[in-house]
Amino acid sequence: MTASIRPAVGAPYARIHGVGGYRPRRLVTNEEICQRIDSSDEWIRTRSGIVTRRHASPDETVADMATAAAGKALANAGVPPEEVGCVLVSTVSHLRQTPSVACDIAYRLGATRAAAFDISAACAGFCYGLALANDMVRGGSAKYVVVIGVERLTDLTDFSDRTTAFLFGDGAGAAVVGPSDFPGIGPVVWGSDGAQLDAIEQTVPWDELRMDAESRRVRADASYPALRMSGQQVFRWASYEMVPVARKAMELAGVRPEELDAFIPHQANMRITDAMIRALKLPAHVPVARDIAEQGNTSAASIPLAMERMLETGEAKSGGTALLIGFGAGLVYAAQVVTLP
Repeated sequence: MTASIRPAVGAPYARIHGVGGYRPRRLVTNEEICQRIDSSDEWIRTRSGIVTRRHASPDETVADMATAAAGKALANAGVPPEEVGCVLVSTVSHLRQTPSVACDIAYRLGATRAAAFDISAACAGFCYGLALANDMVRGGSAKYVVVIGVERLTDLTDFSDRTTAFLFGDGAGAAVVGPSDFPGIGPVVWGSDGAQLDAIEQTVPWDELRMDAESRRVRADASYPALRMSGQQVFRWASYEMVPVARKAMELAGVRPEELDAFIPHQANMRITDAMIRALKLPAHVPVARDIAEQGNTSAASIPLAMERMLETGEAKSGGTALLIGFGAGLVYAAQVVTLP
């Protein structure tokens, strides 16, 4: 007789219990950036909305920043580390292929028995992580999941490239996802468009930096990997293709634009945000995250950092309904409606 397998039993619903962020100490102005590129403060503000950004110091590593953000999120959620069943880290700037930075962070947090792994979904990574965490909690594979978005994009920035040097910043944001008696995370709408792989990419793969077998030195013609982006291509894609994704996420969640208490898109570019607001016909009373002005584009960290700021400043309220959408290299995207912690 074939044995029957007992299924895992999870919570009926999941929600975000707490958020936390870490912003590096060093504030970098547009004037400082323009010392290395042919640009101006006015041009940068007009094209991106960025006024300042944060750059990590040597002692602010990916693991350091992520641990600080996650510890804050756990404290805000009132969840002890030993109850964490999984630590999930979204990053494209942890430069060690293995072991995962998630294992290091879980250990530092005191979640020593938690499952831990990294995902690479660029600027959509936090929304990807939320979707996975929601399924874990409801599926019974973890009671609480710590979802972290963290980047040290300055390690991959070519500061002589006037198209990208002003864009990127560093930082970490985290959320604790756990059981709920009401649906606090709506259905995810996600996907990818691999036909546009070259829209945002690392200039050269890591193996281009292999040492010469005889000299034991890195080849003289090797260029250090950096991020390259086709700005207009990404702008058009995000401004138009992401609007149906956002609409679908609201439709599946049963929420109308006028019922939103906040719109928190990936902080890619202020003009992209404005284009989406117009296309979605968001009412003027819906507050919109504009953390990019002070933080720059922090990829996977941008949505949780913006969420934390809106809650701390009172621009968004605890228990409110927010539309999240992330999009970036791949090209990948993900959107869902959530209840703010």
